[in-house]
Amino acid sequence: MKKVIVYEIKGLYRDNFRVTGYEFGEGEKAVCIVGSMRGNEVQQMYCCSQLVRKLKQMEAERKLTEGQKILVIPCANPYSVNTQKRFWPVDNTDINRMFPGYHLGETTQRIADGVFQVISEYRFGIQFTSFYMPGEFMPHVRMMSTGFEDAQIAKQFGMPYVVLRQVRPYDTTTLNYNWQIWETQAFSMYTTTTTRVDKRSAKEAMRGILTFMNKQGILQYHGHDGYVSLVVKDGDMVPVRTGRAGLFDPLVTVGTEVERGQILARIIDAYEGEVIEELLAPVDGIVFFMHGEPLTYSNTAVFKLVVREE
Repeated sequence: MKKVIVYEIKGLYRDNFRVTGYEFGEGEKAVCIVGSMRGNEVQQMYCCSQLVRKLKQMEAERKLTEGQKILVIPCANPYSVNTQKRFWPVDNTDINRMFPGYHLGETTQRIADGVFQVISEYRFGIQFTSFYMPGEFMPHVRMMSTGFEDAQIAKQFGMPYVVLRQVRPYDTTTLNYNWQIWETQAFSMYTTTTTRVDKRSAKEAMRGILTFMNKQGILQYHGHDGYVSLVVKDGDMVPVRTGRAGLFDPLVTVGTEVERGQILARIIDAYEGEVIEELLAPVDGIVFFMHGEPLTYSNTAVFKLVVREE
């Protein structure tokens, strides 16, 4: 294992800003794995830390294929982690909306450029990321439909789901999109949580990544191959929206199989304590996403359901 500085900015009044990476093996740049880019992505950083620990052990056991290099970057935004701010603490900008970056631009553009100059040379790119809405997911691999995606390769992770997401205009400045445009096969890895560590889903994600690298001949890993992945389109999921604002009281969990008409959650009046709305499942399906905050606004998608196949 080699610890490297991927990118660094000189600090005037405090320590320098550094993006630290861990390299395993030598030769062709095979896989780059990136963790948290936002200050609240604790689970994403934890997942990478566990991969660093595991790859260090596997390297000592000579289970890494010669001529293949793996790079793991646990955190690309340590300043925001240290200040517990989701975005860049000075101007509240999102590094994952700044790619491919600009070396003469704003600070977050420079960070994106410095990191991307290094990681764009890898054949595969895996990013542990989080959703723009707070909540919990079924663990899955996600790809943007740029025309360069390959769902069959994504199935090699053995995750329960492979989700294909239609590109929106604001996606063109994300790491995943730019990785694909620059001919890196890019995947986003979602685990259950973001702001807290969930060891179970982190272990499942690590198993998926090691399984993928084994099938690509990058290392030797003999674990459980996981699931036969179901490929779904993000737009085909059925959202369940609130009609009223209030306290969110879910009656199911992520991964629950539900039937049409089943009560998924209640909305409670925050002042008077009365149930003002019951949210019903519109289809037979599986809870794929669930809102993760105790309060909700009206017209908010608090659930997303994958329609259960007959």
